[in-house]
Amino acid sequence: MAGLSTLILLLCAAKDVMPSSSHWKPTWPSYRVPVILPQSTLNLDKPQFDAEARLEVVSPCGPACHKSSPLPTYEEVKNYLSYETLYANGSLTETEVGIYILSNSGDGSQGRSRTKRQIYGYDSRFSIFGKDFLLNYPFSTSVKLSTGCTGTLVAEKHVLTAAHCIHDGKSYVKGAQKLRVGFLKPKLKDGSKGANITNSAMPEKMKFQWIRVKRTHVPKGWIKGNANDIGMDYDYALLELKKPHKRKFMKIGVSPPARNLPGGRIHFSGYDNDRPGNLVYRFCDVKDETYDLLYQQCDAQPGASGSGVYVRMWKRQNHKWERKIIGIFSGHQWVDMNGTPQDFNVAVRITPLKYAQICYWIKGNYLDCREG
Repeated sequence: MAGLSTLILLLCAAKDVMPSSSHWKPTWPSYRVPVILPQSTLNLDKPQFDAEARLEVVSPCGPACHKSSPLPTYEEVKNYLSYETLYANGSLTETEVGIYILSNSGDGSQGRSRTKRQIYGYDSRFSIFGKDFLLNYPFSTSVKLSTGCTGTLVAEKHVLTAAHCIHDGKSYVKGAQKLRVGFLKPKLKDGSKGANITNSAMPEKMKFQWIRVKRTHVPKGWIKGNANDIGMDYDYALLELKKPHKRKFMKIGVSPPARNLPGGRIHFSGYDNDRPGNLVYRFCDVKDETYDLLYQQCDAQPGASGSGVYVRMWKRQNHKWERKIIGIFSGHQWVDMNGTPQDFNVAVRITPLKYAQICYWIKGNYLDCREG
């Protein structure tokens, strides 16, 4: 087992092929990801659903703290990527996983709680109005959870969100058993039958149409690691709906190093709780990164947690531009930067291992999850 802790992170990081320096387009790297397969599943006692929903996560462990942490062992990584599955009837299972490397690969990327606004200087958020925007891609992929967070459509029946919106690290939150996902739609006037009869310049009124969640996957890294700062690295969850949503969704992708992002910038939209009923879009530069986290100062409020962080890059194989989710907005941190406290908002990066896990949850077949 000697050296295996280093080996696992090198192996799980994918082989990426970047464009030549003469290629002007920011291009999605080609990744070969590892394989994560279930090994055994145990039935657990039904949870109590007694935790209060958390709309943000706060951690004092910043980039330097995470970068100085010892690398996890192979067994620790397996434990972190094992997961709990919560079903609509309240039953709960725990699944242990195995990690398999099918090809050689390599990659190179490496306070106090803030209780008020997570706004940096001038508020640079944009509220999205009008069904012509709200109902069109990419804004139409943003959905609202009944626990108060945001999620993103990543498949015909699947929503990616933050784990803390479902589980506080010790117990499932109130409402998790009857979790619903809300889709913003126009509020039709009586007799309108969907016709656009609005002549006013005022934004159309919208309402949420809700779909129940069939089951929820939460990684054990969030549940086991919440007490020692490793938890934020695993602050993601996948929801499976009871029926298809019939909207265009956004695919997940392995997060490239920040230096390879277009303009070093990320984007996400969420339902910030200081603007009730509004979908709020923002973009900003990435300030720092670790293997598992992106540090940025996008303006955000509680309620935006769980938003899918995405970028738009050139897909060489398909000869077209494509947006992909590369992270999940989690919360904020006070970070000691050269002796000066600085506040960052944090997103969980989709690493090759996390991609393999989330993709398997969606597809149920590892053969469909080999290209990140």
